[in-house]
Amino acid sequence: MFALRCSLSRRPFCYRLLGVCGAIVMSIVPAGRCVVAAGFAASEQVLPTTTRGWVSLADPAGFRASFRETSYGELLNDPALEPFVASIEKQIREGGRNRLGKLGLTLEDLEKIPGGEIALALVEPAPGSAATLVLVDTTDHAQETEALVEQIIERLIARGATQLPADDAAPDVVVFALPLDEEDPQPIRRAVAIAHLPQALVVGDHAGVVAETVASLENGREDCLASVPSFQAIREQCSANVSEDADPLRWFIDPLRYAVAARETYPPRRERSGPDYIDILANQGFDAIQAIGGFVHFDDGIYELRHHTLVYAPPLEGRDPESTDRFDRAARMLRFPNAEVIDPPHWVPRDASSWVAVQWDMQNAFASADTLVDEMVGEKGVFDDVIASLKEDPDGPQIDVEQDLIQALGEGVIVITHANVPVDVDSERLLFAIEAANPDRVAATIAKSMATDPDMKQVEFDGHVIWELIDRSTEIPKLEIETPGLTPPRVDRDRDDRDRRGSRRRERLREREERLLPHSAVTVAEGYLMIASHRDFLEHVLTAAKDGDGLGTTDDYQRVTDEMHRIMPESMACRSFGRVEETIRTAYETIREGEMPKSKSLVGQAINLILDDGNDQTVREQKIDGSSLPDFEELRKYFGTVGSGMRVVDNGWFITGFSLPRNPADPEVANIPEEQVER
Repeated sequence: MFALRCSLSRRPFCYRLLGVCGAIVMSIVPAGRCVVAAGFAASEQVLPTTTRGWVSLADPAGFRASFRETSYGELLNDPALEPFVASIEKQIREGGRNRLGKLGLTLEDLEKIPGGEIALALVEPAPGSAATLVLVDTTDHAQETEALVEQIIERLIARGATQLPADDAAPDVVVFALPLDEEDPQPIRRAVAIAHLPQALVVGDHAGVVAETVASLENGREDCLASVPSFQAIREQCSANVSEDADPLRWFIDPLRYAVAARETYPPRRERSGPDYIDILANQGFDAIQAIGGFVHFDDGIYELRHHTLVYAPPLEGRDPESTDRFDRAARMLRFPNAEVIDPPHWVPRDASSWVAVQWDMQNAFASADTLVDEMVGEKGVFDDVIASLKEDPDGPQIDVEQDLIQALGEGVIVITHANVPVDVDSERLLFAIEAANPDRVAATIAKSMATDPDMKQVEFDGHVIWELIDRSTEIPKLEIETPGLTPPRVDRDRDDRDRRGSRRRERLREREERLLPHSAVTVAEGYLMIASHRDFLEHVLTAAKDGDGLGTTDDYQRVTDEMHRIMPESMACRSFGRVEETIRTAYETIREGEMPKSKSLVGQAINLILDDGNDQTVREQKIDGSSLPDFEELRKYFGTVGSGMRVVDNGWFITGFSLPRNPADPEVANIPEEQVER
């Protein structure tokens, strides 16, 4: 995360910064709590209002001590996992050299110097520019810090860096100009600025930002991060749920401003093709999300982990927070009404790995999507053309999407996952379900649409009509030859052109869908439009609906629900439940077998996104050596359940959640023998 070069489009700031903080505190801070003796003002009072990303651990030792009290801490100390943990620590340290190297730092360096707060930040000193900053309280570690500074200077000089003349206005800051990097996509000269004070170390890649930080260390500054309204709102909302004796990790990001500054200052080495989603989101009104941030802490009573997050997105000036026009353009689709009760329907299988339900104004989302789709495709009118072609193309389904489908849907959206055993890269099953306000009309529309699609086949299951996508990924492509003069003329050339454009666009959308869900199956049942990643899972869901013994009847779900209602008794717009062991098992087994880059699970795809090497045409090499991992059954005892809820508030969306330890009394509903798995 300390890397001078980073790309938010591939690796979000909060994920990378949280990961580095976690790696530091879990591997380098000595166990046991300590009283923090602040060597400088709190970092949020030191950093400027132009701080676009920030992570802070005020008491790293206390944070780790809390972690060690949880099942996750016990897991890392399990002898069966020791070889893998040692391997990961080595990989983290070697990776840290690459990330921190351009600042002259390594993770090993940070083992020796923290005496208090560790803060990492990205500051925007000028519009469209970014500066990375590392701020460490070195109280009681003066000698170790002095030795480290000498090592940093030696490393920079060895790389050809040149020390610049001292600036009388900032005598404590030493600046080294780095030689041009031939592989750098921006041929600009970069620098490393270092300031070692009696109780602090400040390192960054912008001398001015480091100098301003040093000048503000003792007393802070008026125009500080803590004075930013979005920061204040996040702190007020989230801190109210954190006990005074907790040792939280705090974080904050101004997402689009961070993305723009990072993109311009630290461009990726490989230029990626396709639309610029950062500009698109800003153009489409998503800059209404001004900030996201919150608190994370461990060992909070019965909770092993608690997190509190506020997505700060107040309505535009003069707008009603409950209105569909709370935001402008495509951002209007961000409307999630609170509901008094959100529970899994009876058809959600009791052996589901996870369940997420959200209330979403689907009709408003559809009405707001046109400009977003057009800009993503890069052609105005694309959305309307596709919708029109679906209605008017004589070779298409001839359906009115808005009238026949969207207006017949409700506001409830559900996502459930399940993992088949034995586990492989294609074990995870996924199902999306959208509430149908008029199930008969939705079913008729789906049937009309699917019947004209040569890639869909109709099958019957227990009285239900299922439409299954034919997997043609292994078929030999057909050669089609057009013979001049044999194509019948069209009377309406404009309409013909529009129909063909619409057909081509639908084909491109279908290609993307097939890559994501190559075995998808669709039906309308139990008052929902259901879209599953695999037909076998859809049939499993339909069987569960008939049995009526669903997820909501299980003890572990009820335990999470009771706690969720206790910490968020108000109405909610979103709820989730997950069994950690089943959620991560597919990823665990694929890492163990060296197959993670090929994983199709949600966790696997998230890991692959974060570790993406930027080459869209090849499968990346696995970067984690899982050969020393023990059998998963040896570790199941450490994994419990998780739950979260989201409530719409006047200034955005408040999210809170927790992790519960495994309850020995819970039945093993998720561990189904292989012979009972439906295929």
